Amino acid sequence: MANSAEITLEQIQDFKGKYPKQLWYLFFIEMWERFCFYGNRGMLTVFMVDVLLLSDKSANLKYGAIQAFVYAFTFIGGLFADKILGFQKSLLWGGILMITGSVVLGISAHNYFYYGICLLIIGTGFFKPNISTMVGELYKEGDARRDAGFGLFYAGINVGALFGGAICVYVGKMYSWDVAFLLSGGFMILGLATFLVTKSKLGPIGLPPATSNPSTAKRNQWMVYAGSILILPCIYLMITNTRYTDIFMYVIGPATLIYLIYEMLKLGWEENKKMLAALVFILLSILFWAFFEQSGGSLSLFAKDNLHTDLFFFNMDPNVVNNSSNSLFVVLFSPLIGLLWIWMKKRKIEPNYFVKFGMAFLFLGGAFYVFYVNRFFADADGKTSLLVFTAAYFVITLAELLLSPIGLSLMTKLSPKKLWGVMMGLWFLASAYGQYVAGILGAGMASPDDNASASVKLDLYTEGYHQLAIYGIITGIVVIIAAPFLKKLMKNVE
Repeated sequence: MANSAEITLEQIQDFKGKYPKQLWYLFFIEMWERFCFYGNRGMLTVFMVDVLLLSDKSANLKYGAIQAFVYAFTFIGGLFADKILGFQKSLLWGGILMITGSVVLGISAHNYFYYGICLLIIGTGFFKPNISTMVGELYKEGDARRDAGFGLFYAGINVGALFGGAICVYVGKMYSWDVAFLLSGGFMILGLATFLVTKSKLGPIGLPPATSNPSTAKRNQWMVYAGSILILPCIYLMITNTRYTDIFMYVIGPATLIYLIYEMLKLGWEENKKMLAALVFILLSILFWAFFEQSGGSLSLFAKDNLHTDLFFFNMDPNVVNNSSNSLFVVLFSPLIGLLWIWMKKRKIEPNYFVKFGMAFLFLGGAFYVFYVNRFFADADGKTSLLVFTAAYFVITLAELLLSPIGLSLMTKLSPKKLWGVMMGLWFLASAYGQYVAGILGAGMASPDDNASASVKLDLYTEGYHQLAIYGIITGIVVIIAAPFLKKLMKNVE
């Protein structure tokens, strides 16, 4: 506590220039954590099919279940951080669990796969929403620089995702899956070390909530730590049997809404209008991520079975391209999109947030149309163009840049500060439902025949992408038409 007193929240928020220096610390912490997360994510379906010998359909469903739990527990982690641990302790505990999970996988991914994944699920739940919330606390309410800060932070996410997604899947396929999983944990250690070295510079940001009874607070913290270990067998049961995943997802969503309504009853009408706007964004994001997250499921298997390895003058593993091209495009084009918004804002022609979300769906639909068009470049063996596949990722990246960075910022703009952790967790819970639906959609595209030819798989997957393209474009048009009416909920929010 003594170190935290050296710098006040007011001093942090009164920074000069575009970014507070604390943002750079959080940038690097998140970058290393995302290396771990996206490295593991990129390996999931390929590992389950090639090593665990699951069918494409089962791998898609388990991928959806695992990713759903990862994001569902970000809501729970945000709730515990808000009420008991504080963001800093939550982040530290989550990092420790993620490192432990990677080590378990590194010992023998084949034998201990689900045990390691359970630890990663809980660890990410405690880590991910809370560091994003800490970014929001660096800014005063109404600070116009907040979006730029989240844009930079989002770039950090994608630098980690770029290298994690490319390196880990390459090491796994070409050398050793155990080493690849262990490598992801090694970079998580770097992230945690960065946090420990720089946390004194965060001042009071992320400290446990004030309490009149320190002994009770300490007991509650230890109960959270113990509970997160005791729940591991339940998670193991649910991800190994996706029927239990269905039950969990049917329960947690309604329960969360009931809790949120309870909290909203304590707010005034103006605050509740903003909360309603946040809920609309959250509902739209569920649909967006259900389409987008085919990247870790069906598109990962499509890359494995249906793509050539030549990209311009290079010979590339298609799964490396699948796991890293989106992040590369984000890093390259995120600054340009940010400059575009600044240019448009100066001329008072910048679209509002709902229009941006609608545009995101138009680009999303366009991307899946390009994935569909790839069927017309296929040879007799069912192998098609890696270049066209990569071009689709360029389009889908534009969709992501219109939605995801501002989504993080909006959760802190539209909700009162006391609910920041909950709303950030709810944003990621929406991603959980998106991941869950993504697994179901991917399984629906997969051939029921485990021995189906590459040509059959090509036809099934691309026809599925054609359907997603249509739904994405229709959703985009509807949201843009409704944007002027929805914008009225966001009074004075810029």
